[in-house]
Amino acid sequence: MPDTLTAAATLANDVTMPWFGLGVFRSQEGDEVENAVRWALDAGYRSIDTAKVYANETGVGRAIAESDVPRESIFVTTKVWNSDQGYDTTLRAFDASLERLGMSYIDLYLIHWPVKGKYKDTWRAIERIYKDGRARAIGVSNFLVHQLEDLLDSAEIVPMVDQVEFHPYLQQPPLQQFAREHGILLEAWSPIMKGEAATEPVLTSIGRRYGKNGAHVALRWILQKGIVAIPKSVRQERIVANAQVFDFELTPEEMARIDSLDRHHRYGPDPDNFNF
Repeated sequence: MPDTLTAAATLANDVTMPWFGLGVFRSQEGDEVENAVRWALDAGYRSIDTAKVYANETGVGRAIAESDVPRESIFVTTKVWNSDQGYDTTLRAFDASLERLGMSYIDLYLIHWPVKGKYKDTWRAIERIYKDGRARAIGVSNFLVHQLEDLLDSAEIVPMVDQVEFHPYLQQPPLQQFAREHGILLEAWSPIMKGEAATEPVLTSIGRRYGKNGAHVALRWILQKGIVAIPKSVRQERIVANAQVFDFELTPEEMARIDSLDRHHRYGPDPDNFNF
């Protein structure tokens, strides 16, 4: 059970990955993302999740380079974008991400979306990057069970992580089970439901018992399910507050109440139906 902000999960290849991190989706390049990363590191975060398409890798890298926290203590994730997918183009995209980040390696490199007809060649390139030691772990994002099954038909290496939309309103039990059976760690984006978790009635009622808000309860529930959480914020007080989830533990009854909230509701695109 994660009990500190630096607590880490062990991936299938024995690399450790913090259970909790900062997402920087829609954090603007420059001062906004640099401040967010700086505040997160100062607050004790040790995992930062970015992507090529976020257009803020340079700022993320700069903030990490200027931090007092050693690079090897920070778990950095980035992703190959859809327009760069394919074997040779993925290799070039990885090099470009490294250059923007100002780093010699990535801790976790992901396929951002399952682009039909391309993600298998993309995965072959990512396997090569991993074998060359330039990414400590590799995985996918937004892959559903049937896409994972298709990828595994030809993959040499099973993805270590699948980063997906996951929160009380979208729980995807078949994906949870598939991931467990194949040693894939799930990682939740949009874990606090674009802020709606803070006012969700069941979550807030549970939170009152612990002096917490609904967002804290959603994040704690995710962690207790053995799923990584990467809430996003650019406000210092929110970045600090989001991490206040290690001083309480939900009961089995409370976990079950939250489990019952599943509505199969997506705030983001459907991995089976996206056009970007």
